[in-house]
Amino acid sequence: GTGSNILSALQDLFWLSKSKVEKQLQIISVLQWVLTFLVMGIACTLILMYILCTDCWAIAALYLAWLVFDWNTPKKGGRRSQWVRNWAIWRYFRDYFPIRLVKTHNLLTTRNYIFGYHPHGIMGLGAFCNFSTEATGVSQKFPGIRPYLATLAGNFRMPILRDYLMSGGICPVNRDSIDYILSKNGSGNAIIIVVGGAAESLNCTPGKNSVTLRNRKGFVKLALHHGADLVPVYSFGENEVYKQVIFEEGSWGRWVQKKFQKHIGFAPCIFHGRGLFSSNTWGLLPYSKPITTVVGEPITIPKIDNPSQKEVDFYHSIYVDSLIKLFDKYKSKFGLPETEVLEVN
Repeated sequence: GTGSNILSALQDLFWLSKSKVEKQLQIISVLQWVLTFLVMGIACTLILMYILCTDCWAIAALYLAWLVFDWNTPKKGGRRSQWVRNWAIWRYFRDYFPIRLVKTHNLLTTRNYIFGYHPHGIMGLGAFCNFSTEATGVSQKFPGIRPYLATLAGNFRMPILRDYLMSGGICPVNRDSIDYILSKNGSGNAIIIVVGGAAESLNCTPGKNSVTLRNRKGFVKLALHHGADLVPVYSFGENEVYKQVIFEEGSWGRWVQKKFQKHIGFAPCIFHGRGLFSSNTWGLLPYSKPITTVVGEPITIPKIDNPSQKEVDFYHSIYVDSLIKLFDKYKSKFGLPETEVLEVN
């Protein structure tokens, strides 16, 4: 009767409220990461400089002393924290889009790996969630494999930010760091390199599946030098979460972007997502579009101390073919038409 109807209405209200709370937690989790990506390094630097000018200068001085002592830690695999990688906030981050990790083949713990991640997108959201947190179960899907997401070395010169990044297993994408992980850190290591980098981010836009790869061969040379297997990885939906103003080649906007890319290492993009309180307004939050990251079949790579250009070109061509096959095999499963072609630039 009336009592059961009231109880049913209260239950509906309770579940509705729970759903809304979870959605807000998802938004907060993504917002904190976006702000970390965009401003945390600069903000922490300015705060540290300010503290040096106050009565609490000793705190900042102690941290700077620690920074000098700890300066080379990022080049030696960093300092990951399973506690940080397992924070509940990352599960809310995952569910906002949602983000999913798909395993296609087993990885041997007796080998080391270089994952080529494609495409870059604006912020590499799929790369971060899948490999720098445990939200999608990377350690359960690939037991015994330690993932290291490689990013700009300049991030590790920023106070506080460097420690935050290292806690997630993020390392600098430079020769010293990669050499150490692949040669002095045992086996079972997987370095994730976003091969297209800043150049690729300039061309990412919803509805476009293109990668910057034709002339990106340094990662193949590193794989040959260390005998690390190459693994193609494609993230369907990575380009869908932000809209970007694309400047044509030869325009003043593209000229500025390339100058930044050349001298600083990143390219400033003019992009937008949704607003904080409404998906119908512009803002910094990414759109909640599914991102599915597919880890392909490893390509066995021999160890060659000084590989020739011919050898590098040979294995690079194998890698490109493997990436295209991976894309073609899974594209229709994750919402793309069979006619869609992966553009390799």
